[in-house]
Amino acid sequence: MQSLAVQITIAVSLVVVACFVWVLLNSKGVAPWEQIAKPAYQARSFLFFVAIAAGIAISFFTLVPWPHDANAAAVTRQIDAKARQWAWELSDDKAQVGEVIEFRVSAEDVNHGFALYDPDKRIVAQIQAMPGFVNKVRHRFVRPGIYQILCLEYCGVAHHAMVAEIIVGAATSN
Repeated sequence: MQSLAVQITIAVSLVVVACFVWVLLNSKGVAPWEQIAKPAYQARSFLFFVAIAAGIAISFFTLVPWPHDANAAAVTRQIDAKARQWAWELSDDKAQVGEVIEFRVSAEDVNHGFALYDPDKRIVAQIQAMPGFVNKVRHRFVRPGIYQILCLEYCGVAHHAMVAEIIVGAATSN
């Protein structure tokens, strides 16, 4: 689904760029009063192409390294995560470095936001927890430490206390 979104974004962006280029190439000659401003128009055209090139480069370098691996290797195992006001119930709270865990996230009462944070408190995966649905998100643990699961959607007065932890151990050698 995410690759389809990227492809649609790129296609729409190319259509917009093509429209701007077509207008630029089909504009009529410079009116006499514009002769004075010709250097400014040339600079504007140059800056337009610089902005387009920068936008493409920024999009490419920020979209390519996805924070998750949608096409991850085979799932090592699943962890069920049930949300309810104001707690997470996990089927397991331990993992190993290198494991690909598929979190099966659901809610018992209201909408919650499942967010997995690495030991440096950076978000590495997130998905919505909704009553009546099981949403899945995969994550490959790449380093040991204590990962926290926090709720990203305000769910009531004790929302701030809705925290669970997953302890990720170093990979064992066979």
